Amino acid sequence: MNIASLCSGNVVTIREFEELSAAAQLMREKHVGYLVVVTPDVGGGGSRPIGVLTDRDIVVTVVAKDTDARTLRVGDVMTRNPVVVSESDSVEQALQRMRSIGVRRLPVVGSNGALVGVLSLDEIIDALAAALQNVGSSIKAERRIETALRP
Repeated sequence: MNIASLCSGNVVTIREFEELSAAAQLMREKHVGYLVVVTPDVGGGGSRPIGVLTDRDIVVTVVAKDTDARTLRVGDVMTRNPVVVSESDSVEQALQRMRSIGVRRLPVVGSNGALVGVLSLDEIIDALAAALQNVGSSIKAERRIETALRP
């Protein structure tokens, strides 16, 4: 199982010079708590992740400190130089990176470094649950076949 087969390609992105309030509105509109901050990839035509912004970043950095969000830009609050995973990486590699930095999501990049998706723990759990379901179904099928062949 590699990352390309699991990650979501529906990434909500924003630029670092956008107003923070616009980022919060985008999160609300798209029903997400995670934005990938991108810059255009001049050579490849796509975009490269340069940061991430979470709803928690906004709460902890802005709301909890009673800062006026209208005075801030995404670049003032985002986490710069995000840890990313390659679409060819294994799930185990992604989980190790997530655990080492304590996050639930990672931007996924292609071989050229361009953003191709986001991987979340939810997607990993869904895939692992499906794999376990297949294991359970195999065991049941084995028993059923054995019973039919040797009554």
